[in-house]
Amino acid sequence: KIKNPYLHKEGYNCFGCCPDNPIGLHMEFFEDGDDVISFWHPQEHYQGWVGVMHGGIVASLVDETFGWVVTRKLQTAGMTSKLEIRYKHPLSVNDSQYTIRARITNRRAHLVFMSATIENAKGEVCVEAESVYYAFDEEKAKEMGFSHCDVENEQLLSM
Repeated sequence: KIKNPYLHKEGYNCFGCCPDNPIGLHMEFFEDGDDVISFWHPQEHYQGWVGVMHGGIVASLVDETFGWVVTRKLQTAGMTSKLEIRYKHPLSVNDSQYTIRARITNRRAHLVFMSATIENAKGEVCVEAESVYYAFDEEKAKEMGFSHCDVENEQLLSM
């Protein structure tokens, strides 16, 4: 399990990963080789159309996971420059779990190219996404409150 380096930072209230944000996604992340993974449990209040996950929430799930790839794999902070999403199948708010998996596919200077998928509980790929992320240099990352990102002594288990 990846330790959240922002947990005790004053003002931290990220919609994606802050466990104390009352309307947030409460995402947690795990490292699996080159991948960063999140197991996420949908709730009805994240729907767009009846019973279907809102597309903006789906985009938030992959965007947040991309951010954690940069945080853990490159040990820095950054920001999304480009996000492309292909919605292959609707995501039901009644599914028991979604698995978001992302990895770096290329890197040029500060630009980090990544890909991600979201699978439903049956293992079907419902979403494919690609991102270009701007990774901050060490000085800018420190200015943004980042110092380092470690993992706990937990093994990755499907939740």
